[in-house]
Amino acid sequence: MYNAESAQQGTGPSRRHFMAVTGALGGAATLAACGGATGGGDGGGGASGEELVGVGNNGEAGTGRSGEAADQLFIAGFQWSPPTTFNTFAAAPAWPASANVAQYIYETLLRFHIVSGELLPGLAASYEVNGTESITLTLQDGITWHDGSEFTPEDVIYTFELGKIDPGLGVASFWNDVDELTAEGNTLNIAINQERKNVGAVLNSLATQFIVAKSQFEQAVEESGDSIAAWETMEPLGTGPFTLELADQTQIILARHEDYWGQDFYGGLPAMTKIIHPIFKSNEDGNLKFQNGELDVMQQFVPQIWKMWESGKPVGTYLREEPYYTPGSMPMLLINTTKPGLDDPAVRKALAHAVDYASIAETAMSGYSSQVLASLIIPDGAEDQWLDRDKAAADGWTFDAAKAEQLLQDAGYEKGSDGFYAKDGQKLGPWKLITPQGWTDWNAALEIVAKNLQSIGVDAATNFPQQAQTQSAIQNGDFDMACWYVAGTGPATPWQRFSDVMSNVDMAPAGQTAYRNYGRWENDEVNDLLTAASSAADDASKLEALTALDNLYRAEVPAFPLMYRPDEFFEFNAGNWSNWPAEDNDYAAPMFRGAGNQWIFELKKIGG
Repeated sequence: MYNAESAQQGTGPSRRHFMAVTGALGGAATLAACGGATGGGDGGGGASGEELVGVGNNGEAGTGRSGEAADQLFIAGFQWSPPTTFNTFAAAPAWPASANVAQYIYETLLRFHIVSGELLPGLAASYEVNGTESITLTLQDGITWHDGSEFTPEDVIYTFELGKIDPGLGVASFWNDVDELTAEGNTLNIAINQERKNVGAVLNSLATQFIVAKSQFEQAVEESGDSIAAWETMEPLGTGPFTLELADQTQIILARHEDYWGQDFYGGLPAMTKIIHPIFKSNEDGNLKFQNGELDVMQQFVPQIWKMWESGKPVGTYLREEPYYTPGSMPMLLINTTKPGLDDPAVRKALAHAVDYASIAETAMSGYSSQVLASLIIPDGAEDQWLDRDKAAADGWTFDAAKAEQLLQDAGYEKGSDGFYAKDGQKLGPWKLITPQGWTDWNAALEIVAKNLQSIGVDAATNFPQQAQTQSAIQNGDFDMACWYVAGTGPATPWQRFSDVMSNVDMAPAGQTAYRNYGRWENDEVNDLLTAASSAADDASKLEALTALDNLYRAEVPAFPLMYRPDEFFEFNAGNWSNWPAEDNDYAAPMFRGAGNQWIFELKKIGG
C-alpha cells in the first residue's frame, strides 16, 4: 500500500524489492520466540531477567538475534528503488541523503522535536534569537568530517551560498528571509530580512538543511557547471555517526563511524554497528518482514497495526493507544475558488459539513487520525499552544449532512429534479475530486467525500490521475477539488500552513504554476495577518495573529482538512532491541529525522 506521506517528504512512490542481506538477514534475522519483556544475557538488554522498557504495545519483547545481525539495525520505508546518487541537493537523492530524512550521514545545525516543539542542539551547540533582527549560533567544538578534516563555519556559509550559485535549489529560499550570514570565530550570525522578519522560516531552514563540506561541493560546482542538483556522487561526505558502506539494487548499508565527533555530546557511539535498509518491492513485503522481526523499525503505512501485537508480536508505536502515531501533517481538500459555485464561501462551508471525517479516519487511515477540527493548526503536539479549541468548535464545522443542506438552502440554492442543488442556473457540479492513483489511503478518503457530497445534492465524483498529472493540475489551477498536502509540523508551522493555504502574495493566475494557495482564494486581509504572525516579537502577539488567521480561515473555508497523519509512521519491533521511544519511555522523539536521532544512541540490545 502506497504511503502518501512519503510524497510529501519528496521521497517518491513505493516500489521496493527485497533480497536477503548477505550474512545478515537470512535465518539469523528471523525473530526468536517472544516472551515477556525481560532481557536475556549480558548484551545491551542487561542481565538476565532484567525488566525491559520501550518494548511492544503488548508488553512483549523478543530474545534477540544471533551473530553479526544482533548488532545491526534493520530499517525500511525510505528507499524503494536502486540508489543513483547521494547528492543531497539532487532531485531524488538516495536515503539517508534525502533532505530532512535522517541525521545519519549528513547533519543539521538544529534538531526539531515534533512532540515538544523544541529546537535542540545539533551541529550548533546553542542558538539565540534576537527579536526579529538576527539569530546567532555557536557551533559545537571538535566537529570533523568523515575524512578527518575539520568542520568550519565556512562549510555552513558555503552550504547556504549554494542557493545563490544555483537558484533552483531548495536552499535558495533561505535568502528570501536572510540578508547576510557571517562568521566570527565559532559563532554564526544571521541577519534577518527586515521586510519579511520571518524568524520561523529561518529556524526551519536551520533545522532541516543538511550541512555539506565546502571542499566536496566546490568540486560539485566546478564539475556540474553550477547545476548542482545534476551532480552525482556515490561517496557522500558528512559529519554524522554513520558512513556509507554499500549501496546496490537490493540494499543500502551504513557503517558506524568510530571517530564520530558527537560521541561525547550524545554520551557514546550509536548502539548498532550497522544500519541496513533493504529495498522492497511493495509495502506488503516490508510489513511481513517487519511483523516477523526481520526489520527493527520502519516508516510505512501498516493497516490495522494493532493486529500485530494482538497476535503476540513485540510490535510497538509511540502512542500506546489510538491514534498510535503523533499527528504531524494535514492532508487537505483543496477547493478551486475560481470555479462557479465553489467561489461561494457558503457552499464551501456546506461541503465541510458534508464530510464524514470519522469514516475517513477509521477506514482510509485505520484509525490513525484523531478528530479533525475546523482549524489549520494541528492539535495535540508541538502546535497545540496556538489552537483555540473553543473557537474551532463554535465557529467551525463537523459532519452534519442536514446542516450542510440547510446552509445551501439558506444561501439560495434549490434542489432540482436531478437531485442536485443549483442557483441562478448554476448547478453545484459536476466536479471531479482528484488525488494520485495508487495513493490508497487518499483514494479511499476521496471516495468517501464523493459519496458524502452526492448525498447532500452536490454532483461530485473521483478521478485518480498519475502523480505527475495530479501535481501539474493542482499547481496550474486546472482542478475542481483535490486531496493534497500542505506544510507538516515544523519550526515554521502553523504559520507556514496558513501561508500555504491562504497567502495572496504573488498570486499565480490559473494556467501558471503556483506553489501555494492552489485554490486561488483571494482576500484583502490575509497578507497583513500573515506578516503580523511571522514577525511577531513575542508569543502573545503571535497567538493573536494566528487566532485572527484561523478565524478568517473558518469564515471563508478556502480548503479544509480531511484527516491528520503522522509526521512519520514510527513503528518498531522489539525483537532484537529494546528501549524504543514511546509515551511511557519518552526520552526521544518518535522521529527518524531531527531530534529522532537520539534513540539510535540509546537502544539496548536484547540477549548476548
